[in-house]
Amino acid sequence: METMVKNIAERKKLIIAILALSWPAIAEQALQTAVQYVGSAMVGQLGAQASAAVGLTITVNWLINSPAFAMGIGVLSCISYSIGAKKVDDAKAAAIQSIIITFVLGIILSIITLGVSPFLPKWLGAAPEIQKDASIYFAIICMPMIFRVSTIVFGAVLRSTGDMKTPMRVNLIMNITNIILNFVLIYGNQTLSIGGLNIPTYGAGLGVIGSAIATAISYCISGVLMFVAIYKNKLVSPKGEKIKLHPEIMKRCVNVGLPVTLERTITCLGQVVFSSLVTGLGTIAFAAHSIALTAEEAFYIPGYGMQSSTSTLVGNALGEKDEKKFHETSITIMGIAVVIMTITGGLLFLFPEFIMSIFINDAEVIKDGASVLRLVAVSEPLFGALIILEGIFNGIGDTKTPVFISILSMWGVRISSTYLCVSVFNFGLNAVWICMIADNVVRFALLLFRFINGSWKKKFQL
Repeated sequence: METMVKNIAERKKLIIAILALSWPAIAEQALQTAVQYVGSAMVGQLGAQASAAVGLTITVNWLINSPAFAMGIGVLSCISYSIGAKKVDDAKAAAIQSIIITFVLGIILSIITLGVSPFLPKWLGAAPEIQKDASIYFAIICMPMIFRVSTIVFGAVLRSTGDMKTPMRVNLIMNITNIILNFVLIYGNQTLSIGGLNIPTYGAGLGVIGSAIATAISYCISGVLMFVAIYKNKLVSPKGEKIKLHPEIMKRCVNVGLPVTLERTITCLGQVVFSSLVTGLGTIAFAAHSIALTAEEAFYIPGYGMQSSTSTLVGNALGEKDEKKFHETSITIMGIAVVIMTITGGLLFLFPEFIMSIFINDAEVIKDGASVLRLVAVSEPLFGALIILEGIFNGIGDTKTPVFISILSMWGVRISSTYLCVSVFNFGLNAVWICMIADNVVRFALLLFRFINGSWKKKFQL
């Protein structure tokens, strides 16, 4: 009886620790999604063509961000392990490597994105009437690339130390800035109807270009603030340190981050191909598709919000060589994520038309988008477990197997089946989203098998 009471107390303490680490990350994800909601809703008032022009490059932006997110995972894994093992100097050295990574990645990605921006919409198969706006929008949001990378990588550094609140605050500032600038730059003097509300606007009337400028300025502000935050962080501050390459630490960060970079790059390329296939269904269907993708993001916020805390906590447990703590943390977080995303999935299933109407007034787009949102709502609990499993493997630095699984599933399941549905059998948008759901189901099953199998424990000395 005494042992049972002790176990319950320990589990309660663990849940409290998980929630304490997770809620700022969840709030941060919610803020980012709120801005995307507002931005998409505001652009949606300009019509289906404007929504399609902005939505066209969503998956390309995922591709662009993937190296930064991947190297952020590499740095996070290295720092959280070092802190768990009480190696503070290694943690600080890893944070300094993150500055070098940010600078190099920012320059490389800037050159690539600005170079391809004039040609990208045509490559993606966009209708001629949206190509110009899509090209300009993409170029503008990619100009401040070094600040964009800074936001992602330095945010990961802060989370690895257990500081989830500062990235949340920085994103709050960035998002408020973005919303204000959107109102000022997108519209002229007019009245908007968003979600049943009539909102008067007074601004520059720049349309899609105004939205891009607002996003670019917001990236600059958040990038600067993230750097200031790590400079003030006691555990990893570069203050008084030389910004120099530490080969051993950099190698550890790259060894974790490189496979994730490869995985995210190849899967995001798959997303780009996936989107280009959807453009073949027409502008209305593609607008419904891109808006539905944005709408769904709000409903998997809890999963991605908890993913960072998962990586930090399991990384600490690995550094401490505590297998029991690792196992209990992993299972508990996965359970919490599944329960919460069952609830959010239920809301998505019940109110898809209302959610779509927030973004656009076009009845046909709303109808198509609501149909696919109901389909994906059923898979939300499983998707929550998938997100946490990814966080577990990222936290311990076991990224090679998930890389293989993601590539296999994306290209072997999603892309191939979507090609058949769209190009061979001429099925509609619902079939495309069923292919997307099938991809997530396969990834979840394979990652869960890898986790339960436990053969990876020997390699990571757990």
